[in-house]
Amino acid sequence: MSKLIIGSHAEFEKYIGKELGVSEYLTITQERIDKFADATIDYQWIHSDPERAKKEANFGGTIAHGYLNISISPYLWKQIAEIRNLDMMINYGIEDLRFAQPVLVNSEVRLKAKLHSLVNLRGVSKCHLKVELEIKGQKKPAFSGTLVFLYYFNNNK
Repeated sequence: MSKLIIGSHAEFEKYIGKELGVSEYLTITQERIDKFADATIDYQWIHSDPERAKKEANFGGTIAHGYLNISISPYLWKQIAEIRNLDMMINYGIEDLRFAQPVLVNSEVRLKAKLHSLVNLRGVSKCHLKVELEIKGQKKPAFSGTLVFLYYFNNNK
């Protein structure tokens, strides 16, 4: 599936209720986990100590932080759709977030997105995307929820 190109609220509206696609897979390496731990000062051993995690955790190794998995969502979303003609985009919130299973180190994940709703708030497009972070080879996603973005389309173009 090719990337969607959306340049206005009206173009976006055509996709309400529709599956928008899936991103490419992204590998969650120990290096990525460690950098996230550095950025968030979250060094819990289940994420940052591969030897201990291998011995003591039920997963056979380290797992990614749940918030790391969430934080890559905007990056993966941009692989599904390119929203053009914008003055600004704001990450507005996350609703109904549920973690279904951990992401083991070196797993490959990808985002699946559906446009749940799109509302025009006096010229600002409030977008609700139903998403799942799929784990390659697993039936259950890492998480599911609704990402909420505000798109400020440039009306002058």
